[in-house]
Amino acid sequence: MKELFATIFTGSNFAILGAVCAVAFAGMGSSKGVGLAGEAGTGILTEDPSKFGRVLLLQALPGTQGIYGLLVAFLILYRPGVLDGSLSLSSGVAYFFAALPIAIVGYYSGVRQGRVAAASMNIVAKKPDDSMKGVISAGLVETYAVLALLISVLAVFGI
Repeated sequence: MKELFATIFTGSNFAILGAVCAVAFAGMGSSKGVGLAGEAGTGILTEDPSKFGRVLLLQALPGTQGIYGLLVAFLILYRPGVLDGSLSLSSGVAYFFAALPIAIVGYYSGVRQGRVAAASMNIVAKKPDDSMKGVISAGLVETYAVLALLISVLAVFGI
């Protein structure tokens, strides 16, 4: 039993788990946010297909959190010792915790940004010339994902 735990709880496995969490949670938030915005935008496009560009911009915004999670995962996976199994347990646990800011904030930020983008579709529908106000509103939510990305990146490089 001791050997089983020794093979499961390795530094490399913890680091890989952190990378997986960064991609999975930030990706889930992005996919949910993009879906929410897409549902709202589809109704607008059935009425006026010429608004596609404005709708697409609002729908794409929540997708960035997934990209941020992917970036952190790449940074972790390509650190020395992670993929070859020679990483110490303490470093692996540190990489796991370094991935948590973008994993957690990326999830919530993606969902919330999708909700703001979906609500902003009303601007596109009723006052298309003011649609950038909706983009700015949705972009403000992005700030917290960027801050989480920054913390995760700094933590990865600090290990």
